Amino acid sequence: MFETLQDRLGGIFDKLTGRGALSEADVDTAMREVRRALIEADVALEVVRAFVEQVRERAIGKEVIKSVTPGQMVVKIVNDAIVDMLGKDPEPLNLKAAPPVPILMVGLQGSGKTTTTAKIAKRLLERDKKKVIMASLDTNRPAAQEQLAILGEQISVDTLPIVKGEDPATITKRAMSEARKGGYDVVMLDTAGRLFIDEELMAEVQAIRDIAKPAETLLVADALTGQDAVNLARSFDEQVGISGLVLTRIDGDGRGGAALSMRAVTGKPIKLLGTGEKLDGLEDFHPERIASRILGMGDVVSLVEKAAQTIDHDKAAKMAARMKKGVFDLEDLADQLKQMQKMGGMSGLMGMMPGLGKMKKQLEEADLDNSVLKRQLAIISSMTPKEKRNPKLMNASRKKRVAKGSGVEVQEINRLLKMHIQMAGMMKKMGKGKGGLLGKMMGMGGGAGMPSPEEMEKMQAELAQMDPDSVPPELKELASGKIPKMPAGMPGMGGGMPGLPGLGGKGGLPGLGGGGGFKGLPGFAKKKK
Repeated sequence: MFETLQDRLGGIFDKLTGRGALSEADVDTAMREVRRALIEADVALEVVRAFVEQVRERAIGKEVIKSVTPGQMVVKIVNDAIVDMLGKDPEPLNLKAAPPVPILMVGLQGSGKTTTTAKIAKRLLERDKKKVIMASLDTNRPAAQEQLAILGEQISVDTLPIVKGEDPATITKRAMSEARKGGYDVVMLDTAGRLFIDEELMAEVQAIRDIAKPAETLLVADALTGQDAVNLARSFDEQVGISGLVLTRIDGDGRGGAALSMRAVTGKPIKLLGTGEKLDGLEDFHPERIASRILGMGDVVSLVEKAAQTIDHDKAAKMAARMKKGVFDLEDLADQLKQMQKMGGMSGLMGMMPGLGKMKKQLEEADLDNSVLKRQLAIISSMTPKEKRNPKLMNASRKKRVAKGSGVEVQEINRLLKMHIQMAGMMKKMGKGKGGLLGKMMGMGGGAGMPSPEEMEKMQAELAQMDPDSVPPELKELASGKIPKMPAGMPGMGGGMPGLPGLGGKGGLPGLGGGGGFKGLPGFAKKKK
């Protein structure tokens, strides 16, 4: 997400933070480069101008020039300005209305409107415990109504029965009537799209809006279209009136022009981000977290939330009980590796960690997520139940058999077993109540649940202070395009990545119990004040 812009801005601010003092000329040079980077990212010109002027005005002030760390002060000013540009506070879906609450989905054809409708319905059902019904009002596109019905079956959400020959207005009336009769909390109305905006499309959407009187009118726009998405939002708002936006394909958007321009140009908030084709690929839009990602400061809060959402609580409870007894076998390790895959794999986790965003691309290119994690799971799957429960049984002949069965070298078996020993030690500590917040998050501290918002904010603040220049040598090699043979901070390659579930090793993230500094990765330290 926004990798190109992140790299450009990272290079600019690296020059600033490396200097002991900043002159007005230094700031002007940096702002010219920032301006160029934002324009290349397809951010609206009027937004770029306002942004650069705001940052420059603050950056040449006394608070920066006389600061002990002027470069870092400029980065903070830029971070605050990006947050302002994106809208400061997140704006969740408005469900404060008498049920059934209508949510109207609008947008052009091909933007992912129908899939997004299903994603939101799934989210409302599972997270908010709402009773939801979906209705397709698209009578133009072949099989559009059937597509929504199939998606409804996949996510266990009811859909309005299809009646051939009905027009969109009639379907809307029937959907609202059925929703009231069935005691539904929310009714999702998926409108028809067009290849471009025309009078017929707008007239149809306006008629549906007048019938349904939606609490939310969400425009679904493709983030990859850049300023076209912004212009689209402006047109829909003028003619129909939208309450918010959902940007799809945001995971493939390296520039970020649409996201950064949308709020400033239209005045409408981005409410949700589509982060993949899977039906759980939907995230709340948090301006502060997006700004942190763009500036390479990571997003540990989203990381913790993702862990909490993907974890199997029954398995976590069983593991907690086993850990209290000091038990952590290879079956438990396999569960941790699967958990890591669910959270987006190694590259997904690194993209949310301060100073490691640059390595995400290298990891993806090297296919480490698929190759390493799959090989580790294959190794464990090739063992007998007895060997999984008691790894000490793995002598030379057993290792050869497992290596042959899983298609790897014996050395990889040895590395996996070494990682297991390291993780077992860490898990035993957690079982004794020393796991801090990580233990709570994983349900290992006696089922204490997810860290509080205050605790997660503390984690983000501490991570943001980390010195990106103190990246371990192995990871620096990785970032430069060299794939080291055994980077110590990666699972299955020597030492795991301590401090995160499924990643093994010692220590923990700051605020997760286990001391200060960024102990989750070897070699990291906070900036000296």
